[in-house]
Amino acid sequence: MEGVGGAGHYGRLARDFDRYWAYSPAFVAWMAGRITHALSLSPGDRIADIGAGTGLYAREVARAVRPAHPVVCADPSPAMLARLNSPSPYLAPLLASAEDVAEGRVDLPCERFDAVWLKEVVHHLADPARTLAGLSALLAPGGRLLVVMRPATLAYPLFPAALARFQESQPDPAEIAHHLRSAGLTTTLTYAEHELRIGLDRHCTMVRARYMSLLSTFSDGELEEGIQQIRAAHPGPELVFPDRFAFICARRC
Repeated sequence: MEGVGGAGHYGRLARDFDRYWAYSPAFVAWMAGRITHALSLSPGDRIADIGAGTGLYAREVARAVRPAHPVVCADPSPAMLARLNSPSPYLAPLLASAEDVAEGRVDLPCERFDAVWLKEVVHHLADPARTLAGLSALLAPGGRLLVVMRPATLAYPLFPAALARFQESQPDPAEIAHHLRSAGLTTTLTYAEHELRIGLDRHCTMVRARYMSLLSTFSDGELEEGIQQIRAAHPGPELVFPDRFAFICARRC
């Protein structure tokens, strides 16, 4: 998962990750609720969050579900995991990439999981089909795997070059659903969106800090030029836009 937006990028971003990505308590609660509902989580489930980062969503899910087994929070960035707020009876950090987990290169606390999710991780995978197949093999009978990702067309207030580069590199949710079906899972694809409101100055600060891995592909000069384009296109003090996600839920029979 190294490369664009790999462990190095997230290591540099770790200190401010929650501040940039939380947007608001309402957004975090909304996303955690969608994950909990899509996976039909219950306290007895053995759960893993692959690409957990700082545990931004795992913490909220655990508060709601109160799992009997700690949620395995796997991430390849030590700096991100260091901000997991452990020790916690509900979260268990694991220094590992999605590929490490899928290919059995790390010790796991259980042989099979009842629920696994990956939020905005698949675009980092070198071989999504192989990695998703490996993760699917870790599901217990009746186990669920959820992929949360953005569609290829992004309605974000970014500059044109960033939006074009996102569209070039972002996988198609339908293709990800196909990989999961090929792994033998029954799969459904749905979409949902949440309205975001954020101050223009704050947003420009986040862009300058490369809060999205996509932005790590631009130089400082390119980002400054892009920020000027954002300000020209959005002259008001507040940005209001939809954050749309694909929810691909797969189940092992």
